[in-house]
Amino acid sequence: MREAWTGGTKLLAAAGVAGVVGFLFAMDVGPREARLVTKALPMVCLLAWLWPARGRYARFIFAGLALSLLGDTLLEVSPDLFLPGLGAFLLAHVGYTAAFVSVTRRGGLLRALPFLLLAVGASVLLWPGLGDLAGPVTAYVAVISTMGWRAAALMGSPALTRREQWLAFGGALLFSASDGLLSIRLFVTPLPGLGYAIMLLYWAAQFCIAASTRAAHAPATVPVSSSSLT
Repeated sequence: MREAWTGGTKLLAAAGVAGVVGFLFAMDVGPREARLVTKALPMVCLLAWLWPARGRYARFIFAGLALSLLGDTLLEVSPDLFLPGLGAFLLAHVGYTAAFVSVTRRGGLLRALPFLLLAVGASVLLWPGLGDLAGPVTAYVAVISTMGWRAAALMGSPALTRREQWLAFGGALLFSASDGLLSIRLFVTPLPGLGYAIMLLYWAAQFCIAASTRAAHAPATVPVSSSSLT
């Protein structure tokens, strides 16, 4: 991750913000083409910001961002592509989880408990409205909850700086909040204006996760701990 605000970084930041603002304006009333372009632009800018992704941790994060971009595109193209889009995001969370596990394999079993309760509670809340999507959505809830647990397990790891740990963990929490609101809108009740909060949380989550990577994290310099954390 290049931390200096070079001309290229400033240009990517400006383009990403323009995409965010553009999509928020076009989300409910704009043509599909405008939504596609503006929704994809922030993720394209994050991918360009991370390129080239050096080290195992950064490469897994890069793959997760790319899969998220695919999911964004599929979901925006047509409602009929909901399942493929959901699958792309599920694989994105697998990528993020792999990145976190590549840093530390410590158990963090006590840290897993809140995410287990979250997964069970979300499944119970959503189940009545899921219908034929019960299986895929439940699998997705399990995967994103696992991703959150592994992000929590990063805290205290010597392989990342304190700032990077909090960025990864914060990103996982923001992603869970965004998807939680989205699931409520889709399967419980379509509250007005919820889409704006969903997208802002989503982009904040992706930015935090992307910013948790640094070019200095090469495989040879990432110690992996197998000890349990309680």
